[in-house]
Amino acid sequence: MTSKVLAVPAVALGTWAWGDSGEAGDGYFGSRLSESGLREVVEKAQSNGFTLWDTAVAYGMGRSESALAQALKGCHRSEYQLSTKFTPQIAGDGDDPVADMLEQSLERMSTDYVDLFWIHNPADVARWTPPLIPLLKSGRIKHVGVSNHNMAEIALADQILGEAGFRVEAVQNHYSLLYRSSERAGILDHCREHDVRFFSYMVLEQGALTGRYSPANPLPEGSSRAEVYNGVLPQLRALTDRMGVIGKDRGASAADVATAWALAKGTTPIVGVTKAGHIDGLVRAHGIELADEEIAELEALAEAADVDTRGWWEQEM
Repeated sequence: MTSKVLAVPAVALGTWAWGDSGEAGDGYFGSRLSESGLREVVEKAQSNGFTLWDTAVAYGMGRSESALAQALKGCHRSEYQLSTKFTPQIAGDGDDPVADMLEQSLERMSTDYVDLFWIHNPADVARWTPPLIPLLKSGRIKHVGVSNHNMAEIALADQILGEAGFRVEAVQNHYSLLYRSSERAGILDHCREHDVRFFSYMVLEQGALTGRYSPANPLPEGSSRAEVYNGVLPQLRALTDRMGVIGKDRGASAADVATAWALAKGTTPIVGVTKAGHIDGLVRAHGIELADEEIAELEALAEAADVDTRGWWEQEM
């Protein structure tokens, strides 16, 4: 009954920032985005084999999905995969809020199916998982994932889908050198043992792990990420400096090393891309093989930084 196995590229492309209004300093990321710039990102990504685009209704209340559809115009639907989400916290009050939100996403993205559909944040797993079953049966969604769910919630969602011959095929959680709660909770092991793809988001901690920012050069004033990270930049210095050195030996950046680390841990990083140059970094990261001692050293430096980057929307795992 289940459609073919979920097959995705090594790295997924995040479009959270595409939901910002495009004005400098606005929204989470505070970067200026243009239609032609995003079109260039798509062309470069597609030609390098990065074809999975991750978005959500919650990113700018549909703006990200619309911007993505616009940027993908001209690509054949078979050339890319779309990943979007049902967010219980913004559900409508119709008879079938899951199907309703999906329909709106399909319309915005000018498509009749989504390759990967997620329950975005856990609310009431027993309530929100069953409505996915008819959508899977109809082919409107091909595969199901859960995001920000803990082990018990993942198991319950899987059990509900399993009774209909489907399963949770992907888990998407915040996972980075600075935030390894999913690993400690046994979720990574569970995914490995059950052939579930683990997608790691915020691998770069919204830019704080790129090595580009420092107390002298903080994150964009007025953006949400500046509030979260600017105060801890001094503590991250030793880690980002070391990542920079490891990268330099391989013609790569600190950011590429952060992504390579997530790949080395067996996860599929979702990396936000707003510039064509970001794709070059993903190509480099994909080619980096970190030695076990380098991984251990980076993890020790991350521990020593002693910062908590759990998002306000995230539960303890």
